[in-house]
Amino acid sequence: MLLIYTQKITPRIVYTFKHICTNVLGISIKFTTKIEEFIAHEGMKLSYGKQALGNELFVQKVGLLLEQGLSEVDIKVQPWGDNFCFFPVSENSALPFDIFAASFFLLSRYEEYLPHVKDDLGRFPASESLGFQEGFLQSPVVDVWAYKFKEVLLERFPEITHADRKFHTRAVIAVEHVFNFQNKGFLRSLAGMHLDLVKLQFNKVVDRIQVLMRIKKDPINIFEDLIAFIKKHKVSLLFMFQISDFSIYDRNINYNRNPYRSIIKYVGDYAKVGLMPGYFALENFKTLRKEKLRMENTVHTPLESVINVKYNLNIPEFYNFLTELEIPQDYSMGYPETPGFRAGTCSPFFFYDINTESTLDLKIHPYVFNSSIVEKMDFGQLTSDVGKMLSEVKEVDGSFKAIFKNQDFSEYSNHQNYYALLKQIYEVR
Repeated sequence: MLLIYTQKITPRIVYTFKHICTNVLGISIKFTTKIEEFIAHEGMKLSYGKQALGNELFVQKVGLLLEQGLSEVDIKVQPWGDNFCFFPVSENSALPFDIFAASFFLLSRYEEYLPHVKDDLGRFPASESLGFQEGFLQSPVVDVWAYKFKEVLLERFPEITHADRKFHTRAVIAVEHVFNFQNKGFLRSLAGMHLDLVKLQFNKVVDRIQVLMRIKKDPINIFEDLIAFIKKHKVSLLFMFQISDFSIYDRNINYNRNPYRSIIKYVGDYAKVGLMPGYFALENFKTLRKEKLRMENTVHTPLESVINVKYNLNIPEFYNFLTELEIPQDYSMGYPETPGFRAGTCSPFFFYDINTESTLDLKIHPYVFNSSIVEKMDFGQLTSDVGKMLSEVKEVDGSFKAIFKNQDFSEYSNHQNYYALLKQIYEVR
């Protein structure tokens, strides 16, 4: 056990030390504000303050973890070895920066609470983030810092015990539309066919007719193919289905139709199933609760996971909704338009709500890239970037998560590229 002395124990200090020391490094910790207890302790100990008490391991602090609410934060990013850091401190500190304040800034998404320019969908864009602007977005800096901190701890306390963790990868399939043509109804099918004709997409007209005549399978109903991928390569996929009411934003078929429910149940026999909330559920608690109950009534198990990969993440209100509904896991933390680590980490972490200065009982699983960028980037460059990020995540025994859509694997996309990325992530041949 590592005894930590700090003049004042705040929720931010407890949260950040627990994440770095316990969640990432597997080291048990205990806090004290009593100097006498700290000095008398003969085991491993660390002080976190303005100045060292003696010759103990000392990490100098900046003021962020003692504050409440939000304030203007002056950040100067500087190189640290092969990486970057900020919140620099004096040479008396075991680290050249306050690793805990810097980690809290990224994990809490502090910058997303501050005034910023939103994109066309009202989202916090990657271009507004410190990581993007300073060139460390594609590195899991919080985990890199934690592992360098572990080296300092081991050098000072060779006897320290820590639990090892294992590198892990997982792909999430976000299912907004189960069918492209099937079960859409006469008027929607007629309107869709007319639009295909206007766009001169005659192949889709033929496909639509064949699907409606049940001569051909719906092109984006590729779930049997993905289940075959699971069986062949012995990997785990997580499927997130949208079952919201039809609206201008959410245009799936009725969630209660048997073909839709049958697919969700079929997939649930081979993989974990979660919820992709509709547009209105992201900002309306009652709507989100209604969709949660729909999913639970479909799969007959408690809902464990949700994802929002399209609309504004709405921090922290949406996460408070999930906590109140006792949904334990979220996979929304990433940028749809840019590969990288939105919260600076490749480790699952509990969300800290700055508005209430409390840790929510909600585990965030950050993702590294969204397949929506595949058509916008050179594929060779993308696979190279993914390879580099995979290597960095591997070095810190982290978790690499990526988001795909079921449409990615249909005949209407360059599905070979998407399968290549899926294999690259799972490192299968």
